[in-house]
Amino acid sequence: MTKYERPNDLLLLAGKVLTVIGQIGLAIGGLALTIAIPLFLFFGDEISAEIAEQGTTAIGPFPTFAMLAFIVTVLFAMFLAFLFFGKLRAIISSVGEGDPFVPENAERLNIMAWLMLGIQVLLIPAAGFGLMLAKWADEMEHAEFTIDVGLDLTGILMVIVLFILARVFKHGAAMREDLEGTV
Repeated sequence: MTKYERPNDLLLLAGKVLTVIGQIGLAIGGLALTIAIPLFLFFGDEISAEIAEQGTTAIGPFPTFAMLAFIVTVLFAMFLAFLFFGKLRAIISSVGEGDPFVPENAERLNIMAWLMLGIQVLLIPAAGFGLMLAKWADEMEHAEFTIDVGLDLTGILMVIVLFILARVFKHGAAMREDLEGTV
């Protein structure tokens, strides 16, 4: 055990637990969405007819394409988030082992930044498909459906911070190698 190792650090333990819970939640949600895709493909007409029966106004058919596109977009974003949590968990483990400034963590942070950027980009079409579904739902009588769409500045800031942290870790790992080479 090195002098920097913190095996009983509650914050690191909480981080590990939360990343595992996040990955489990994303896996369960991803499985549910994956199951929903063939249901909409094969039973889209029946779903449309049943929804139309519930409404008292004549509305267009259920927007199966918009729903499928929304599900696939969200499913892909969830996959990216699953990978993001995996990289974060690996970084947390290296911190617990007392060795965070390694080139692998710099690469992990860089990958996390690209994953978060991908999620931010996927939010754009997901919002568009969500708006299509909201417009359709608004045409139904007694439907109360709202959706908020906007630019996620926090997500964009997180992407920038992750890219910067990746450079900091890369530089820290290089400095550490230089110091070890001089001793």
